Amino acid sequence: MANASGLVSPTPTTSLRLRISTRFGISRSGFCCSVRDTKRVFRCGSAAVEGGTDEAAPPKPRPQRLVTRGAKLIGCGSAVPELSVSNHDLAQIVETSDEWIFARTGIRNRRVLSGAETLTGLAVEAAKKALDMAQVEPDDVDVILMCTSTPDDLFGNGAKIQGDLGCRNAWASDITAACSGFVSGILKATGLIRGLGLKNVLVIGADALSRYVDWRDRGTCILFGDAAGAVLVQACDMEEDGLFGFDMHSDGEGHKNLKATLTTEEHAILSKTNGSPSFPPHRSSYSCIQMNGQEVFRFAVRCVPLSIEKSLELAGIKSSSIDWLLLHQANQRIIDSVATRLEIPGGRVISNLANYGNTSAGSIPLALDEYVRAGKVKVGDTIAMAGFGAGLTWGSAIVRWG
Repeated sequence: MANASGLVSPTPTTSLRLRISTRFGISRSGFCCSVRDTKRVFRCGSAAVEGGTDEAAPPKPRPQRLVTRGAKLIGCGSAVPELSVSNHDLAQIVETSDEWIFARTGIRNRRVLSGAETLTGLAVEAAKKALDMAQVEPDDVDVILMCTSTPDDLFGNGAKIQGDLGCRNAWASDITAACSGFVSGILKATGLIRGLGLKNVLVIGADALSRYVDWRDRGTCILFGDAAGAVLVQACDMEEDGLFGFDMHSDGEGHKNLKATLTTEEHAILSKTNGSPSFPPHRSSYSCIQMNGQEVFRFAVRCVPLSIEKSLELAGIKSSSIDWLLLHQANQRIIDSVATRLEIPGGRVISNLANYGNTSAGSIPLALDEYVRAGKVKVGDTIAMAGFGAGLTWGSAIVRWG
């Protein structure tokens, strides 16, 4: 276990910081970035390629700056809609069964927004719970990061959530990275604290993918649900720093395998268009989720373990020292495959997929909150978390809870 190995004690953490700072330059954001390694990063989304040397010139060294400020995860919360849709319910809509769905996904139920419920409402509820656990007042929040691909408003949900929470001093922004969104938000929060001297950053992961599901397509409608989760990231001394290592990637060539693209509707052309046949623009909306399930599965089981292994390497620890493996809750077979690859026993794998399905950016904070409140994840536990999905994007981080 991480505690037994001393990885979370002051002395090893300090030496870990010094070891990383001599190998990596520190950017203005406070993140560590390689300054000497010119080995090509694998483009895992489309091909499992590793090695080789970049043809471009090596990156210029950046000024070294020792980071003296850490960031830790101290409060969490979650919220889900009231309506629960079971596999038996879906069997009344499409040709499927509880046994068929569970065997292929590990999912039994999912929650779906209904009535007057909104994604903003779920996000606010989850955020309030996180602030309460962290014992942080709304006025003391510096930044709110809303990680979502399905906002209630085209222009984003961040500012509305800031107002509903009463965080009068906070700047709010949205992050769109689908199922990798929450991990991206945690890394951005850490960079803001380390680089800009902020104290409290609220990271919310929330999505309502049920809005973009074709409920006649059994290949996708069985997978997705709606939920929100939140974590409060707070500044601390470097000895208490809760981010040990991370790894992030994107591969746009894999976009074709998981997408919800813009569509247009035909309508009458105005008589006076100055000769332009394409004016006014067509009214736009988004298509339902389109997914090549086999390709996404192959991508996940290939790339996610590699990313976590890279984060562990940067952190200077082994997978055997991890207390918990926390993956984006997409498919139980993916979770099991990654755990097997990393040799992490099932008793140390966080999973609540059966009850909620794939909730995109909401899945990691939702699962974390359940395990924290159940007393399973304890202060000082080391967690390997990873998000992966549309883009294609994927990434991982080794963090300490509390």
